[in-house]
Amino acid sequence: MNVKVKLKRGDKVKVIAGKDKGKEGKILVVDRKKGRIIVEGVNMVKKHQKANAKNQQGGIVEKEAAIHASNVMYLHKGKPVKIGYKLEEKEENGKRVVKKLRIARPSGDLID
Repeated sequence: MNVKVKLKRGDKVKVIAGKDKGKEGKILVVDRKKGRIIVEGVNMVKKHQKANAKNQQGGIVEKEAAIHASNVMYLHKGKPVKIGYKLEEKEENGKRVVKKLRIARPSGDLID
């Protein structure tokens, strides 16, 4: 089940649904196969961890859990917006190259 996720790692997003509604953060991980993302400081869960070489102490660790990509919106100039695409055609070395660019829906500004 592949879900169309228009978000990328490093994007600033705002949570629009769920227990952390209203929180903002940066995307750490995008799982395109499951359509889920991990956002910095959102959906924190407590995990009991056994002591190991990396974590000598062990105990209860608090970390971010994945949320569905449909529960967040991209932040453009501080406002949540939908993401669209614009195709740009160029001639490079005699070949026609089509590039897919992300844009902020209402304004049409380029995102990256």
